Amino acid sequence: MPQQTPLHATHVAAGARMVDFAGWDMPVNYGSQIEEHHAVRRDAGMFDVSHMLALDLEGADAKAFLRGLIANDVAKLVEPGKALYSCMLTPQGGVIDDLIVYFLSDTRYRIVVNAGTADKDVAWIQEQMRATGTQANLAVRRDLAMIAVQGPNAQAKTWAAIPGSEAASAALKPFQATLFGDYFIARTGYTGEDGFELTLPVGQAAATWAALAAAGVAPCGLGARDTLRLEAGMALYGNDMDESVSPLDAGLAWTVDFKDESRDFIGKAVLQAQGARQQTLGLVLEDKGVLRSHQKVFTAQGEGETTSGTFSPTLEKSIALARLPLGVAPGDAVEVDIRGKRLKARVVKAPFVRKGQALI
Repeated sequence: MPQQTPLHATHVAAGARMVDFAGWDMPVNYGSQIEEHHAVRRDAGMFDVSHMLALDLEGADAKAFLRGLIANDVAKLVEPGKALYSCMLTPQGGVIDDLIVYFLSDTRYRIVVNAGTADKDVAWIQEQMRATGTQANLAVRRDLAMIAVQGPNAQAKTWAAIPGSEAASAALKPFQATLFGDYFIARTGYTGEDGFELTLPVGQAAATWAALAAAGVAPCGLGARDTLRLEAGMALYGNDMDESVSPLDAGLAWTVDFKDESRDFIGKAVLQAQGARQQTLGLVLEDKGVLRSHQKVFTAQGEGETTSGTFSPTLEKSIALARLPLGVAPGDAVEVDIRGKRLKARVVKAPFVRKGQALI
């Protein structure tokens, strides 16, 4: 049986179409997926992301441990609430998970990991803590729910729904968080729009969701979340990277920090020895059809493969992320095998859309 988030009954009562996603019974849409997509691009929408997992790491060795655990460097975080996106790697340089780390102090961090990898992530982190003799405690926070409120009007509508939150969060910069009562308010998201991700006690989730809806925030499902994140050029674990893929090949080289030569992290030696062997770029289909994952791409430099693909409601075109040979460049013409036919596509640099604006 799939697990249920604290908002499951709310989704069912609203008539959401539920699907099994990463072992969780989640809403894929509440009616029109395209309308939900446009609500986020044009106004404000909200997503139940309580299937994701928050982990609190606290202890004298927390900072040193994280500097060795993930490819980005938490030493860059000095302001309380500041966040960092990174990959956690295998010794072979593959991606165990992509995650966000929030700096609370030199001895306290919050880590948010993906639903489908949560158990694996916790086991891996605990194994590395034992192996390094790390003096810290890892708390698994299944007592918390998460709601993402995204869109150009997301902040104003969040403040209307949660009285007093404006004073606490109005000054937040992107990738920064703050505490407001029981709410952990982060100016982060997975849509290419501004907004907040709210972490709060499970018992307050339904009332907060209802207050946001009353403030005019549209409930949105996983379908819109996927088209929004792909338009924004954001990677999805299991599609665009996994344990067989290096972040250098997955378009995530910017999350790998080699600057401090004295810092070692799991997978560093392999990444440095291999370098990038492929690159991730965007595709826009010029023929009629729909790009999906795992379609073969033919380029002048050799073959590649789409990793994520969809129809873009904003652009009204089919788009994809693709792992392509080195040497392929934006503007190049390629062909994609769709159901046995080679269809024409154009290589572009992602993102395709940010803050409601087409970038291609």
